[in-house]
Amino acid sequence: MKRNRLGTSELMVGEVGLGCMSLGTDQQVAIPIIHAALERGVNFLDTADLYDAGLNEEIVGAAIHERNREDLIIATKVGNRRIPGKEGWIWDASKAYILSAVKESLKRLRTDYIDLYQLHGGTLEDPIDETIEAFEQLKREGVIRYYGISSIRPNVIREYSSRSSIVSVMSQYSLLDRRPEEAVLPWLTEHSISMIARGPVARGILSSNGGQRLQEGYLDYTGESLGTLHSKLQNFADSNGRNLSQLAIRYALSHPAVAVTIPGASSLNQFMQNIDGAEAPPLREEEVIQLQKLTRLNRYEQHR
Repeated sequence: MKRNRLGTSELMVGEVGLGCMSLGTDQQVAIPIIHAALERGVNFLDTADLYDAGLNEEIVGAAIHERNREDLIIATKVGNRRIPGKEGWIWDASKAYILSAVKESLKRLRTDYIDLYQLHGGTLEDPIDETIEAFEQLKREGVIRYYGISSIRPNVIREYSSRSSIVSVMSQYSLLDRRPEEAVLPWLTEHSISMIARGPVARGILSSNGGQRLQEGYLDYTGESLGTLHSKLQNFADSNGRNLSQLAIRYALSHPAVAVTIPGASSLNQFMQNIDGAEAPPLREEEVIQLQKLTRLNRYEQHR
């Protein structure tokens, strides 16, 4: 699998990684998917302390603990704090919480360092300098190698990229959600920061059997408009020798600022469809232009 440098870091990530959020809580199902991913050349695994109240990190830890740690790039996230005895989470981007939470993530992941530690959201009202101090301290101590943010807020992305040494921004990006093209990707390119593109197959809509979910709609697409578009994209994929998942993943990877896509998978079959995107040929420039004509250049209306 082709590997790309993540921002200005030394991390070389396979262009298709595994978003672990959708793996579920059954280790008998989840661990074989992770192992299959590693066997197919995936080296980037993304999780978060939020997912299934930490169980997702535990599953990743169980799956990798006998693997060569140097061959893996483990990414997790922080910022959503659970209060004992209460349901749900609160947002906490304080230095004290980040320094505390990372210890618990390390235990669950069964490792002594995290390759990429990400702020799981963020607002302009956060104590941003304090948040950055926490990541920089962890980096100096060798607890994390690099850090980034996971956000779809252009104003937050600009703030952190201007004031910190983040190497990546994780954001939703697909043929159905092209908002980053207008407000985020040009900025990241200018600042040598990579995008980690999540949701490249748009909740499975951009797959050969995605027709089952069309009526749900997606962003500013209605179920009816999605039905028409899905047929056009399927025909485009067929005429160019790809399946629809491959086409969708390849579109996200066509932007030079995107280092890795992380489609999720809740079954081995779903994972196999996604990983095929790494083996499909890159899109030609004229194909990218045609796909952009078929779809919409959506726009962020908030947090600009």
